[in-house]
Amino acid sequence: MTVNPRVALVTCADLPALSPDDKPLIGALAERGIEAIPAIWNDAEIDWAAFDLAVVRSTWDYAQRRPEFVDWAKSVPRLANPAEVVEWNTDKSYLRALEAAGVPVIPTVWLDPARHFSKRAVHTRMPAHGDFVVKPVVASRVKDAGRYQPVDVQSRIKAIQHVMRLLDSQRWVMLQPYVSSVDKAGEISLVYVNGEFQHAASKGTLLTGPAPTVGLGLYRPLEEVRPVEPTLAQREVAGRALDVVTAELGLTESLLYARVDLVTGKDGPLVIELELTEPSLWFAYSGGVPTLANFANAIATRVGIPGSRSSNATFR
Repeated sequence: MTVNPRVALVTCADLPALSPDDKPLIGALAERGIEAIPAIWNDAEIDWAAFDLAVVRSTWDYAQRRPEFVDWAKSVPRLANPAEVVEWNTDKSYLRALEAAGVPVIPTVWLDPARHFSKRAVHTRMPAHGDFVVKPVVASRVKDAGRYQPVDVQSRIKAIQHVMRLLDSQRWVMLQPYVSSVDKAGEISLVYVNGEFQHAASKGTLLTGPAPTVGLGLYRPLEEVRPVEPTLAQREVAGRALDVVTAELGLTESLLYARVDLVTGKDGPLVIELELTEPSLWFAYSGGVPTLANFANAIATRVGIPGSRSSNATFR
């Protein structure tokens, strides 16, 4: 009797049946002879060795327990994307590696909680002009992020309070200028499967004011998502960013999935985030590109289903 491959689609306790974007993947894999099972990453009852592959999807609660999440990733026998990618990508200091390699990123001031910054010291490190963003280095989606105005006294006070809350909880903090083009053009996310570009989607403005101190759930809902056609410059910057990942980590196999989030600065595209751990891949916003089918094919290839196309393509 032939036993179908089993794939764990890894999620969190808040989304035990997967996110709405990922649910169609179960049927797509079933069509390819694969049993796909939603599995909560920190469920102690799950035997991860019983799966032919575990694919990280909506594990959006990892930020408050990152060490535990990284240890879990290292314990899974066959994980996509692999544990070294998870560890590298769940701390946004990877932006330093991109910058060192010449990839354009948003300029960032990094605040280390071990330095015990005073409120005055935090104040001196904030921009004097233009809106700016405060966010933790380890965070899922835009939770715990806020946008502030330096010329508004109350806004600046709230920004300092936000930074101090994060530092007091022993979290590294990022200070970045707010890229105003986002208000009109949004962020653009370029989606890759098995090393090949699939499609792009534009996300509406996410940060409109201070980070809330109460009442925020697992993540903030997106205001708007729509399919877009990326420019050659955006494709080029995204490709360069992903090439850095390959070089930094010495990867010998294409990432199963990747999403590169860009904004437009005065001199062109800037990387705001690399999403290599638990990104939404916007299957519902892929336009005429069969991203869901291609993703299912890439998973099928990795669990040994014949006839599914593989790729060693570069990120272009």
